Amino acid sequence: MAFIDIKNLFKSFDKVEAISHINLEVTEGELITLLGPSGCGKTTTLRCIAGLERPEGGDIIIDGKSMVAEGFVHPSKRGIGMVFQNYAVWPHMRVYTNIAYGLKLQKTPKREIRKAVEDVLELVGLGGLENRYPGQLSGGQQQRVALARALVRNPKVLLLDEPLSNLDAKLREELRFEIKSLVRRMGITSVYVTHDQAEAMVISDRVAVMYAGKIEQIGTPTEIYQKPASKFVADFIGTMNFIPGRIVDIMREKSQAYVRTSFSDKLLCQLNTEVSVLKGDDVFASLRPEDVEVFADRPEGKDHCYKGTILNRAYLGNLLFFFIDLNGDKIRAQASHLQPFEEGQEVYVYLNPEKCILLL
Repeated sequence: MAFIDIKNLFKSFDKVEAISHINLEVTEGELITLLGPSGCGKTTTLRCIAGLERPEGGDIIIDGKSMVAEGFVHPSKRGIGMVFQNYAVWPHMRVYTNIAYGLKLQKTPKREIRKAVEDVLELVGLGGLENRYPGQLSGGQQQRVALARALVRNPKVLLLDEPLSNLDAKLREELRFEIKSLVRRMGITSVYVTHDQAEAMVISDRVAVMYAGKIEQIGTPTEIYQKPASKFVADFIGTMNFIPGRIVDIMREKSQAYVRTSFSDKLLCQLNTEVSVLKGDDVFASLRPEDVEVFADRPEGKDHCYKGTILNRAYLGNLLFFFIDLNGDKIRAQASHLQPFEEGQEVYVYLNPEKCILLL
């Protein structure tokens, strides 16, 4: 049974649909990420869960209780802790007071407040810093204060709105793992918003990819990456080659199809269970750069090899990245940094048919 159940949720601003009748279930203890570009509706969805926005339709059920359809429930009554992008810590209050503030409003006894604050400070790695002001802390420490303040009241649900976007890349990477570990240890149901696909892949149990107010696909990071349901998802998550072509034959019993492209009359691809296609349809044969192999000479025993020319070569330390021309189609390939290929060199490219999927 879902711990958070979003049903047919709708919200608009000035006649523009920010959320277009979405449905989403989050199980107890799960960390799910809402991922998408700016303006896709992910933060509006989070704010509706928190009660900071009133949806115009649908319902949000938390732990079996309706938050909207049976009467709008105030944010303070939803059992939610929220972490914002800009930390939202009070600069004139010490760390202890920042974290304790919500408990004081609830008139929690002082002894219980002290114990709760001390426990959560240790939990987020800020033990011994309770008497400092936010201005005396690093950005990462300030975000830990915001996280501690959200957790100190033992909320049913933790909501995080791009909490790491204001931090530098190295600290962001470090805190991803800390948040993931913390949420798992506490077993708290969490909804995390980000536009950073790497962040979503690292931190999530499942990812909901959003675009134009709708959910394009929901799945584990592996499912989203390896079996994208649409061209948008494939393009937004990682890097993908999209080779235009037309289906010339379909072998449904093998879940395969042949596609005519600029460089091949019969490029073998896998049918995508998320996409319905027919013979004669215009499609994109799609595969990741790491599934493209590059050879100096035509390899023996490998079909689906095509002659091309390296247009661009980028050295990225641990790997090489190529743009390769295949009769007018530009293919991206990833290879070991030890391979001695240069710009202008003619090469043979193997497009792995087991990894090549059809998208519209």
